[in-house]
Amino acid sequence: MVQYHTRRHPAQTETTIRFTRAHGLGNDYLVLETKEKLTAPLVAAICDRNTGVGSDGILEPFDDEEADYGVRIHNPDGSLAEKSGNGLRIFARWIANKTEMHHFTLSTGFCIVSVHVGPKEITVEMGQATFAPKSVPVVSDLPLINAPLSVAGETLMVTAVGIGNPHCVHFCDNPDHLNWRQLGKEIETHPRFPNRVNVQFANVLGPQRLGLRIWERGAGETNASGSSSCAVAVVAVKMGLVKPNQPISMVMQGGELQVTVTEGFAVTLTGPVEIVGSITINPAWLARHTL
Repeated sequence: MVQYHTRRHPAQTETTIRFTRAHGLGNDYLVLETKEKLTAPLVAAICDRNTGVGSDGILEPFDDEEADYGVRIHNPDGSLAEKSGNGLRIFARWIANKTEMHHFTLSTGFCIVSVHVGPKEITVEMGQATFAPKSVPVVSDLPLINAPLSVAGETLMVTAVGIGNPHCVHFCDNPDHLNWRQLGKEIETHPRFPNRVNVQFANVLGPQRLGLRIWERGAGETNASGSSSCAVAVVAVKMGLVKPNQPISMVMQGGELQVTVTEGFAVTLTGPVEIVGSITINPAWLARHTL
């Protein structure tokens, strides 16, 4: 197991925090290198792109009895995410760099996934997608599949799917012809979704090729998202827009990921990760945000 410890600034007694910064197609995370209690306000302050470090989230290692490694996924608003495809791939790369292991399991505290770290790309077995309302969750007696949802004075045809975290997918001719950011913000907190929801606006670009725009729960507009890519691919298979058991190219503002969905809606995600470098928080800044 990887050992984590707290470093002290050589000239002060205050605790400081050190991170590794990495991104998957522009969806960036900070991996916590030192042992520190992360409160929701502290996470939000660190993730602030104007007065903090700036990030789409923080990955906090923890020891798990059922998986090889554990990682808590903190959204930039301080809430916890059940799963993040990009976050898991980033953490897997970090673990592989520390341990030289390339096959292992990861627990988020909500689910366990298997990962394979290759020279350039990381593959995550994302598990089984579900349309069952209680499992998404979504307030509905029946699965919400290409069904009407009233939001911001409009009615959109949406599908609610769970991939370890909740998603709401709308297919259209061109997401950029919609006010998708405002719609995403409204749908995220729609009363039909008791745990809030990640929102995707998607279109078909060609055979086995889908485009999407992403409004991420707790983060807002996001250039790329692994779990969102998985959710859109699952819905596309369900609607007969793409074929199962074959790689699907998911085209986002940050780049492309590959998703494969079986006929039973088991999902595999593959894509690159880039390590940017290390960041150490100024102890004086940290002290002001941990009082």
